[in-house]
Amino acid sequence: MTTKNTSTGILIHPGEFEAHTHWYAKAFNATIHPMINYFLNLSQDRIINRYCHLHPKVKPEQLSEIIKYRSKYFLWAGADLLNVTSANGKRQMVVIENNSCPSGQKSMPLIDDNKEQGSYRVLIERTFKPHLKNMRNQIKGGLAVIYDKNPMEASGYASVIADVFNEPVYYVPFYSKEPNPPVKFVDGIMQVRDTEGQWQPIRAAFRYLTQKPWNRLPLHPKTKILNPIVACLAGGRNKMVAAKAYDLFNAEIQGSGLKINTPETIWDVAKNEIPLWVKKMGGQAVVKVPYSNAGQGVYTIVNQRELDEFMQMEFDYDRYIVQSLIGNYNWSSVTKQGRLYHVGTIPNAKGETYVADIRMMVSSTPEGIKPLCIYARRAEKPLVDRLEDSNRSWDMLGTNLSFKTPDGSWGSDTNRLLLMDRRDFNKLGIGLDDLIEAYIQTVLSMVAIDSMSKTLFNKQGKFRMRLFKSLNDDPALIEEIMTP
Repeated sequence: MTTKNTSTGILIHPGEFEAHTHWYAKAFNATIHPMINYFLNLSQDRIINRYCHLHPKVKPEQLSEIIKYRSKYFLWAGADLLNVTSANGKRQMVVIENNSCPSGQKSMPLIDDNKEQGSYRVLIERTFKPHLKNMRNQIKGGLAVIYDKNPMEASGYASVIADVFNEPVYYVPFYSKEPNPPVKFVDGIMQVRDTEGQWQPIRAAFRYLTQKPWNRLPLHPKTKILNPIVACLAGGRNKMVAAKAYDLFNAEIQGSGLKINTPETIWDVAKNEIPLWVKKMGGQAVVKVPYSNAGQGVYTIVNQRELDEFMQMEFDYDRYIVQSLIGNYNWSSVTKQGRLYHVGTIPNAKGETYVADIRMMVSSTPEGIKPLCIYARRAEKPLVDRLEDSNRSWDMLGTNLSFKTPDGSWGSDTNRLLLMDRRDFNKLGIGLDDLIEAYIQTVLSMVAIDSMSKTLFNKQGKFRMRLFKSLNDDPALIEEIMTP
């Protein structure tokens, strides 16, 4: 029998899905905006035709090839995008990052009120289930959902998987640095500890591990895992390699009229070099710890005080990313493209405009990459035209809802959540073509990371550690990967 303080996996059986436990209350009771519904039901061919009509230099056959791409490793993604413009009024969606375990289901109103499992079920039926059909190693064992965050969605996936496969599913917490974790790997096969203290083999797992997942998951598991850890290392949880993946992919598709839009990015920056790059960008920049997520490890710098505060902090890693800062026109970074600044929300009754980002969740299917769900988040405080010494730039630019509570758990500031419903969507000031642009940018970044994932394995299916080290020469990270 297990001891009182030992965590275990619990079994979730078919028929146990309770919709109200897997959505935020404001999303559960919301009515989806007609434009979002229309967008999610557009065929791939109509999207291609529309996009190429507005971007005549884009080659339809290449856009079709990318949209109908079938991922090998990075099968489920969620990109964070900013709606920005230039001084000349050129608007575009800019990719900030693409996540390998994205949240979003709990924030998405139902597309069809008669289908209470919403896009949870869509993801499992069109991505997870087909992914398991081609299993080479027929491991005898169960199914599991492992998680270290977001139990509202993780448990929703477990309940839906139980229904779709018509079998019980192990729902297992798996936290970093847990002294006696309920998950282990024996000869590459995942095993989970049940409530009786017995270890059960797992043939396939759906994972929601976000905090340094490479310190718990092997690079060559025999158990099928969605997403596999290489999707994180190749860019899904690694902003350093993601930046290089985007750069390489943009070079590959040069001439197609397509391009991943990103802030100007300087990678492999040592900490003592950061002030030089901030100065080069006009005194405004974003510094990122490449392997953090949920808004952690991102620092917006607009003045000397914020730079000094950052330089006094201590970090686990040795390399950083410096990116151009997108703010108000009067205080954005100076880049080769000129200044980009936030379009922001429609002004409220006080005339205030807020920074907002858009999360576009997509998944790879037998027919290509398709959108799943969308939501938006706004910053805590409105943008100002002129910065004062008292201004904290993160309050105006930071949109992530996640925060750590005093006891170390995670909370979410849902007051800043903008739903794709009849009430919130109009505040964003975006239209159907903006949604198509966000989707295409998400797909491009997802394909770039999947391509990088493929590159990181040799013909024998072994991870190319030497190549990875050349792409990401950070000893602290390498040590974590080598000693899970």
